[in-house]
Amino acid sequence: MIVTLTPNPSIDATMELDTPLQRGHVIRPVSISQVAGGKGINVSHALLLAGVDSIALFPADEGDPFVALLTKTGIPFRSVHVAESVRINTTLTESDGTTTKINGAGASLDSAARTHVEESLLSLLAGEVTCLVLAGSLPPGVPIDWYTDLIGLVRTSFPDLPIAVDTSDEAIASLGRRLGTAAPTLIKPNGLELGQMVGADGEAIEASASAGDFLPAVRAGRQVVDRGVAEVLVTLGSAGAALITKAGAWVATPPPIDVVSTVGAGDSSLAGYLIARSEGAQPAECLQRAVAYGSAAAGLPGTTIPSPSQLNMAGTTVRDLSHEI
Repeated sequence: MIVTLTPNPSIDATMELDTPLQRGHVIRPVSISQVAGGKGINVSHALLLAGVDSIALFPADEGDPFVALLTKTGIPFRSVHVAESVRINTTLTESDGTTTKINGAGASLDSAARTHVEESLLSLLAGEVTCLVLAGSLPPGVPIDWYTDLIGLVRTSFPDLPIAVDTSDEAIASLGRRLGTAAPTLIKPNGLELGQMVGADGEAIEASASAGDFLPAVRAGRQVVDRGVAEVLVTLGSAGAALITKAGAWVATPPPIDVVSTVGAGDSSLAGYLIARSEGAQPAECLQRAVAYGSAAAGLPGTTIPSPSQLNMAGTTVRDLSHEI
């Protein structure tokens, strides 16, 4: 079973527009939807659709509308009580695939609430767990190095448990500074976040990948591997993704698609990678599955999570760049 922790879950509201977004105008969307979201929640949703056991842990009051939305999905979960409401993230999608996101800050987690989350997490991990996923932004009131602290806490009791992390901004920069004391097994940054980790120009990394040159991403990922992270999965938008491990490096490019919404695509990529990994697939196939999942998600509306039947594995190509680093 895979356990996901989402410290800052969200109700994801998506409004689909049939005209370009214009500031200062009245906007009438052609459709509106709301789903339970957050990075770890999206990963658990993809795992559920693929038949992989998981449970999602998050802070929320049991009467929060978020919990009602999540219950409809069938995702197994455990919630830790907090008094504040789960945030709302609003996404505006235009007909050409342009996405505008307005994200709420989230319910604050004070020291007592964090302790309850940690206790619940350790309780869940005492079962037959194959991987822990720490995913998403940190809510108000949480120290930026909490993920690092959680890794250390988990390693004390479960030293051999694989841990994956997908976060951004100050949280990922802090993690990068403390890899020597608590390195996760897997990290899934995008190009900008990878730059934050290693002190490189993330925009340049993504621009190079878009132009077909994945080496800047691979070399930056190698720096993270050299500091103790076993696997670095770098998602690079429409260019694809790169996987860097001690054994080598691979890049994968997606099939051509009509982009509908990029929300949740990175989360789907991480889920695809974990699904393939749980099946014992080789690194190149794990990367291929990750990119196939991400591209399938980008072709679906809102935060729709793809099922295995919606993947285009044949159109997702993988190259070995191990000899170039």
